[in-house]
Amino acid sequence: MAATLPPPRLLPSGDSAVTVEFSRTIDDDANQRVLALDKALAASPIDGITETVPTYRSLLVHYDPEKIGFDALGEKILPVATRPLPPVTRARRWRIPVAYGGEHGIDLEDVAKALNTTPDDIIARHAGGDYKVAMIGFTPGWSYLSGLDRSLHMSRRQNPRLLTPAGT
Repeated sequence: MAATLPPPRLLPSGDSAVTVEFSRTIDDDANQRVLALDKALAASPIDGITETVPTYRSLLVHYDPEKIGFDALGEKILPVATRPLPPVTRARRWRIPVAYGGEHGIDLEDVAKALNTTPDDIIARHAGGDYKVAMIGFTPGWSYLSGLDRSLHMSRRQNPRLLTPAGT
């Protein structure tokens, strides 16, 4: 049997939520643990939990403090969070249409220039990847992905745009 995993940090988030933090950086191992804990809590609910919100590296657990306190909740969550990860199951595959360049991708030329390549090469490398939904964002249907080819990693813009045109 696989060894249990190191415990996450339990951080109070206001008076009715706890952040179960698996890492201080974004990485796929931490995200796998977040999603496993979220799934385990859904399968075997703990009385008092009202909602869970997975992120790249932590799970926010909202609870009713009249039903369970922070310490008692932590005592119930930690054993679940340190279990060996379940085997990877076959994932659903989605095909997402992407428009590159022009009015829909106003940074394509700059990215290609910064990476010393062509827009066509950037498109081919990006479109050829397999990505994993790591979390769902604040906008319905907006998913945050992991799995980008390291050769496409870029720093943020040095001077952020004050206005981003609609549709980009």
